[in-house]
Amino acid sequence: MAEPEELREAVATVFGAEVDLARRYAGHLATTAVERGLVGPREVPRLWERHVLNCAVVGELLPPAALVVDVGSGAGLPGLCLALARPDATVVLVEPLERRAIWLTEVVDDLGIERRVRVVRARAEEVAPGRPGALPPADVVTARAVAPLERLAGWCLPLARRDGLLLALKGRSAAEEVRAAGSALARLGGLDVQVLEVGAGVVPVPTTVVSVTVGAALHPAGGSRGGEDVSGRSRAARQHARKPRR
Repeated sequence: MAEPEELREAVATVFGAEVDLARRYAGHLATTAVERGLVGPREVPRLWERHVLNCAVVGELLPPAALVVDVGSGAGLPGLCLALARPDATVVLVEPLERRAIWLTEVVDDLGIERRVRVVRARAEEVAPGRPGALPPADVVTARAVAPLERLAGWCLPLARRDGLLLALKGRSAAEEVRAAGSALARLGGLDVQVLEVGAGVVPVPTTVVSVTVGAALHPAGGSRGGEDVSGRSRAARQHARKPRR
């Protein structure tokens, strides 16, 4: 699905060499995702601006070669968008609903990115440390339109390593949510809470993101540099630079 002419430069800038895969993904959003009830038909005319680009520009906040866990992936927003915008990242899409997980798996296979994107059908609590299905501690945990920040932090922060990030895509209420979630974030070890805007100068409307740093490991693995990520690479061999890509 081709982007509107006025967004062509933005799409090329954000997705680079993966632009054809991004268009194929947008095509899935406009067809099979609508047919299966993952995307409302009224969203199709604004898929690129409101959804695909809105999510993909968050890629500028990812450290190099990041392990990203996307909670409540739904139609792959933002997880699949980030995987296409940042092909150096390894992304785990965590989605509890079967029909959504099946669709995500089909799209990942069609795009040919299964070596760096994995779909896990589970709730966030089921892949937390200490559970049988636990995931390796992530460098970045992402979520969009899943829950208010106070609840979201309880699900997401335990999935990140020490000094990892929660990046929650939010709207106009971001600052209000941060104030309401202050005590919960502190209790969970969240530090350096910031409301950021990304994509300025690239997309028509910048994306609002709440960034939370995990300042204290909530589990023994949280600060570990050992173990392997979902693609089998040792974490010692991966980069953990915190400086966002420019």
